[in-house]
Amino acid sequence: MPKPNIVFLLMDHQAFYGHGEMAGGPKIQRPNFDKLASEGVEFTRAYTCCPLCAPARRSMLNGLFPHKHGELTNFSFREFKYETYLEKLAEEGYKNYYFGKWHAGPGTALDHKCEGFCYPDYNNPYTKHEYKKYLEKNNLPHFQVRIKHNFMDSESTMWKNLNIKVVEGELHKIEGAAMNEHCTGVMTTPKETHEAFFLANLACDKLKEIAESGGEEPFHLRVDFWGPHQPYYATQEFIDLYPPETIPEHPNFRDDLKSKPKIYKSEYNYPLHKTGRIIIPNPLPWSIWQEVCAINYAQQSLIDEAAGLIFKTLDELGLSDNTFVIWTTDHGDGLASHGGHFDKDSYMPEEIVRIPMAVRYPGVVPSGQKSKKLVSNLDIAPTFLNLAGTSFAHPIDGRDFLPIITNKDATWEDDLMCETQGHYSVHLGRLIITDRYKYIMNERDMDELYDIQEDPFELNNLINKEKYAEILADMKSRLKKWRKRTSDTMTIREVRKDRVRFIRENADKTTLVNLG
Repeated sequence: MPKPNIVFLLMDHQAFYGHGEMAGGPKIQRPNFDKLASEGVEFTRAYTCCPLCAPARRSMLNGLFPHKHGELTNFSFREFKYETYLEKLAEEGYKNYYFGKWHAGPGTALDHKCEGFCYPDYNNPYTKHEYKKYLEKNNLPHFQVRIKHNFMDSESTMWKNLNIKVVEGELHKIEGAAMNEHCTGVMTTPKETHEAFFLANLACDKLKEIAESGGEEPFHLRVDFWGPHQPYYATQEFIDLYPPETIPEHPNFRDDLKSKPKIYKSEYNYPLHKTGRIIIPNPLPWSIWQEVCAINYAQQSLIDEAAGLIFKTLDELGLSDNTFVIWTTDHGDGLASHGGHFDKDSYMPEEIVRIPMAVRYPGVVPSGQKSKKLVSNLDIAPTFLNLAGTSFAHPIDGRDFLPIITNKDATWEDDLMCETQGHYSVHLGRLIITDRYKYIMNERDMDELYDIQEDPFELNNLINKEKYAEILADMKSRLKKWRKRTSDTMTIREVRKDRVRFIRENADKTTLVNLG
């Protein structure tokens, strides 16, 4: 049997767990994701290895935790010390095509045996000549929105330095170096002007070119959407799917954070904070958050429709049968959770660490599966390489998950680790999770223990409950084993050193990744 083609769709910063139907509200409509899952397997207990863009994206490339590959934060900019799965696939005869966001460290995907559309750092697709060419080809106007909600303080040094200006009620074009406005908006241009449709169009054109060439070499095609990361932008047709009044209050929206570590109180969005600390109770009424969530859900549905074009093209070209497809995200979104946050920081609730993931491989992976196995996006790269008949030269932390979706009797570990080295806040956290319990070690801060079966929105921190002493001891032992196995000796002192190093090396530069 020939080596399978590989198609990898990656979302960014996707609200998944704790929103929509989990909170008793409307189901986020993602018919193409659901169809993919029905034709293969949906991992209902998938997690990120790190709840932050650049570290997680680097880990997905080389199968290593951030503490090993060195891209600790969104602004580490560590050089690549380890080969990526892209180089390994190229060695096995694959042609690699990459369309979309990079945000995994220095350079771009084009430096790693790829061709396609990819620019350094976080960047902005709407300013690129390829996007303008796409508009001209399809007789489309340039993307534009009318701003609905603005969470950026115009007096903030951070926003002034990035020269990002938005005004509620006014029309806005995304013209900055990074597409990362902390706001929501209603598109005044057709849905096809959204970056998701642009990227899907590039991918479809490449698939047609591959089919027309009649080449026998396998291909790997990866599409990295900028959304549904903020800014949340969608057309009215998708927003209408989610009447704000139908979205119930998030169960932990009013969390007073008294049983939480200090890191949960970090917040830098206007008007939610005072000197970097979230204001409790939240200064915005739930009616505003309903509108914000509605546009977030709408953007997810819009991107789902765009991604569906790629699946349709695979089918029309007869490429689906020997193609392994995976669709997931780098991490979650803290939207409206635990006191009412916008964006994320270094805390690790389910809303931020739990991710959607679905896989299809006709004839190999049985359809209609829903797996509760604990898998991580750290496992993606080794799975790709197993499909290609190769492996990394360096020892890895990720695991090939193909056995557990092709053989119901295959064994798999019953726990999983996730880590953070901080974001806006300098922090070091380590999470261990099982089918029922979740323990988070927060160095120099309060630890956390939750029964996520009984308390899925993590309102009851059990860390000091004597009744759970034995469970806590077990979770600490599990974490210790994971840290030993992955050579994790990172301390908060080393995290601080990495921040100081970056500041010294980039004192005269404007960085874009600090908001990822």
